[in-house]
Amino acid sequence: MTAAALRRGASAALLAALAAPPPAPAQEAPAMPPAGAAPLLDVVADGVQVYACEARGAGPVWVFRGPEAALFDDAGRQVGTHGAGPHWRLADGSTTRGAVAVNAPAPRPGAIPWLLLRATPEAAPGRLREVAWIRRYDTEGGAAPAGRCESGEAARMRYSARYTFYAAPR
Repeated sequence: MTAAALRRGASAALLAALAAPPPAPAQEAPAMPPAGAAPLLDVVADGVQVYACEARGAGPVWVFRGPEAALFDDAGRQVGTHGAGPHWRLADGSTTRGAVAVNAPAPRPGAIPWLLLRATPEAAPGRLREVAWIRRYDTEGGAAPAGRCESGEAARMRYSARYTFYAAPR
């Protein structure tokens, strides 16, 4: 290819890039803590969301029972667990519970929602003692099974998610 042909190709690519519409502005991430909340800990959860089939007025339905997951740091070391309540417990003995404040649909089909939870830490010392907010995001899987169920049946749906624990704004 000649130098002139290369210049024409580069010019055409530059013109195409300039003519393209600007990228859409980034959407604000859902389920964010209040401004000024400082991140304390970021972990990845790997486990299951547990569902039970219960008889209801319109027939049997899947009802969420709780998570069972291990928590891992960025180096892949298990640093705690996550269970029903919901609660989080770290290897240092600290624990916290959470109550849903914001529930946002996950962008991936079949994934459980992204959440912002208001934390209520236990009095024990440790990394979770100062937690005020917990954010669940980047979820994969975990949604209730589709279709009918038989009363008394149980399902354990594999999921993963990121959890970031935040201190209250100062």
